Amino acid sequence: MIELMIDLMPIWLSLKLAFSTTLLLLLIGLPMAYLLSKWQSLGKTLVESLITLPIILPSTVMGFYLLLAFSPESWLGNLLQTVGISLPFSFAGMLIASLIYNLPFMVQPIQRGFEEIPKQYWQIAYTLGKSKTETLFRVVLPNMKRALLTGVILTFAHTIGEFGIILMIGGNIPGVTKVASLAIYSDLEAMNYQAAHTYSLILLITSVLIIFLLNLINQLKVQHAVR
Repeated sequence: MIELMIDLMPIWLSLKLAFSTTLLLLLIGLPMAYLLSKWQSLGKTLVESLITLPIILPSTVMGFYLLLAFSPESWLGNLLQTVGISLPFSFAGMLIASLIYNLPFMVQPIQRGFEEIPKQYWQIAYTLGKSKTETLFRVVLPNMKRALLTGVILTFAHTIGEFGIILMIGGNIPGVTKVASLAIYSDLEAMNYQAAHTYSLILLITSVLIIFLLNLINQLKVQHAVR
């Protein structure tokens, strides 16, 4: 039987980071995905490549360069220090790193959702006297709920499982940046296998539930397309 008496702070920090990242990326990714879906120039390929980069680039590499950028020796880190902001080894720094690293998981599904909306939807709404804003929120977004939900679930799931970039920026500080994935790493180093097992089981169950939701969404999408 697995002992459930563990420090719940890493679980709380993981959920806090995942919810914060997902909410902020939804606000950032929605207009970005919309603009990309309408953009037709050659620059679109470059921007899409930069957004996709975190999927290809090892998280430790991105974490290393972000750590350099946030350090007091860099112009950005020095500027932040002058206003009393220190990002390395803080939850704020970890959140910014998470936003950058998870950007493609939110933007790409929503962009595809925008691109799949027939142009007639926009044209009919304009003909009926709807503004662009009304058309977006009352016609387009309700018809791409699955794309939005997919972006939200993927972003949340990927944030929960982050390790490399979080370790580089956060530094595994108990009560501040020590999320569940880092707690597993720490407990394994300390040969506290029971606690590592418990944290791993919680993340495993979370991942299974997320995969189930994604498959359910895709199945509903196929059934809707057949109808």
